[in-house]
Amino acid sequence: MDTTPPAASPPAGGPANTGPLAGLRVIELGQLIAGPFAGKTLADFGADVIKIEPPASSTSEGGDPLRKWRMLHKGTSVWWQVQSRNKRSVVLDLRTDEGRADVRRLIDEADVLIENFKPGTLEKWGLGYDVLSAANPGLVMLRISGYGQTGPYRDLPGFAVVAEAMGGLRHLMGEPGRPPVRAGVSLGDTLAALHGVIGVLLALQARQLSRTAQAPKGRGQVVDVALYEAVFNCMESLLPEYSAFGAVRQPAGSALPGIAPSNAYRCADGQVVIGGNGDSIFKRLMTAIGRDDLGQDPGLADNAQRAARADELDAAITAWTVQRSVAEVVATLQAVSVPAGRIYTVADIAADPHYRARQMIERITTAEGLALEVPGICPKLSATPGAIRSLAPALGEHTAAVLGARAGSDAAERAG
Repeated sequence: MDTTPPAASPPAGGPANTGPLAGLRVIELGQLIAGPFAGKTLADFGADVIKIEPPASSTSEGGDPLRKWRMLHKGTSVWWQVQSRNKRSVVLDLRTDEGRADVRRLIDEADVLIENFKPGTLEKWGLGYDVLSAANPGLVMLRISGYGQTGPYRDLPGFAVVAEAMGGLRHLMGEPGRPPVRAGVSLGDTLAALHGVIGVLLALQARQLSRTAQAPKGRGQVVDVALYEAVFNCMESLLPEYSAFGAVRQPAGSALPGIAPSNAYRCADGQVVIGGNGDSIFKRLMTAIGRDDLGQDPGLADNAQRAARADELDAAITAWTVQRSVAEVVATLQAVSVPAGRIYTVADIAADPHYRARQMIERITTAEGLALEVPGICPKLSATPGAIRSLAPALGEHTAAVLGARAGSDAAERAG
């Protein structure tokens, strides 16, 4: 297997844009995570994403706050290099008439608008969909918010942490009888962003199908994504089990309730995860750990029976794993086609040859000269793959180019 690290992506004049979304113009008004993650995903696959950022003020340095989040190199977050790659930055003050007029001109020529402000904010600025679509009927507008654009909670502030709780996820995360924990990343934001991208692509397809002589570009629409709904949409059987049986699923630590054996198991030097819940996989697992008596037990022939005896099976597996290293456990089980793996830290990810063979770790050099490894492109398309074509922009780097030289100069003066 070739584990040679991929070449560093050039800071400018990168690979030609052959992505499937080449030619699509996207205006991104969002900040921080959900809206910009949706924009990043579209940009990775060729869309021209113009990110609108606020100017500096007496209380702010200007720009998306993510520029200053978590660990910084020469004043800029290294996270920014991922979230804003392939985008162009334009500084506009949407609180002013001039800024709103400039952004209106951009939106009038755009295919997609992304925003994740509190519902009603764009309407207050005269930028509601009814106004924008009157000038640009083909506009697809992605709106991401905590609770959606309608309903009794629409005006409440909503962050991912609240969405994960309301969506049912946080209750399940943790050990029984202990306070719930969080995943350590903003799952609610990312899930909402991915649902938003799906919605945008569906709306663009619908727009294509709606093209007529009277509407040559087709008809756009609003994609309304609520953070809590994106989380709830991933909750599998939670609601139907409650509806049918009154069952309220409880946290189960590292186990997966009702599916066995599937858990994290202690080894002599760490932990592994093992998924032995398929009928034939279970038998191979039991043979591998020297427990053919369990593998051949007719009372463990299907998942329902195994789930009822999950504690017994976990104890048998643990008795085997604790006497062995992580490497030995993984090698033994993978050799007999039982899904098993070590629990990766980011150091394990960075050292893993499969990540590099799949180009899921790419190398860039930032404008400040920092050599940096960043996540690659996902998903993989065989004919029109995505690419890192340009680095994350400096604040307002493309204002003049996008608005025109004089307008850019005017905008720069207003930003100052």
